Amino acid sequence: MDALKVESLSRSFGSRQAVRKVSLSVARGETVAFLGPNGAGKSTTLRMIAGYLEPDEGDAWINGASIQSDRTRAQLALGYLAEGAPLYLDLSVKDFLAFLGRTHGLRRGEARDRIASAAEDAAITDVLSRPIETLSKGYRRRVALAGAIVHDPPVLILDEPTDGLDPNQKIAMRALIRRMGEAKAILISTHQLDEVEAMCSRAILIDRGEIIADTTPAELAARAPGGRLEDAFHALTQREAAV
Repeated sequence: MDALKVESLSRSFGSRQAVRKVSLSVARGETVAFLGPNGAGKSTTLRMIAGYLEPDEGDAWINGASIQSDRTRAQLALGYLAEGAPLYLDLSVKDFLAFLGRTHGLRRGEARDRIASAAEDAAITDVLSRPIETLSKGYRRRVALAGAIVHDPPVLILDEPTDGLDPNQKIAMRALIRRMGEAKAILISTHQLDEVEAMCSRAILIDRGEIIADTTPAELAARAPGGRLEDAFHALTQREAAV
């Protein structure tokens, strides 16, 4: 069974249809890139999958639980790193992670162990006692990641996970995602196409709210004359825009 399954998600904002019957799936042990130009419908789709935005139609199942009819159970199985993820700036990093642990039903001893593990994975152990408002953008992004994984969910949705990170932090983040991807189902939205080739076994391309490709990064890159993923991405999205 796919750990993440999406069927026919659609969403309009007024007269503009942002997402049109999007369907996709991600299995455990699979890391899938979700690509598209700005305004293609990526973040809208991810928010619907995570249950933060109601679809006009369609559904998503997270670890077998419907986000429409069994939302609490579905969200307990999900770690969601949103683009510009909100943080409680007045809390310390440790208190913020403890709060998220409680909302996911972790007992005190279990929460302590999971906070320590998530902090180590996100490389934030040195700032656990600091208020979040004192941290740099890169540290805040890593705190948000730790919050997404503190309950050890089987499914992760990561929207621009390396945004705001310096080159060394990006390398560490990619290594962590590759390691987590061995046991979890991970869906990543990113504008960094080199990350796709480094981390992902599949690439799903969305444009104008519709899926236009679902294949391996190598097969997608082969669609361009020079065999470059960036060239294939631009050629496919520009062609769709011209239709």
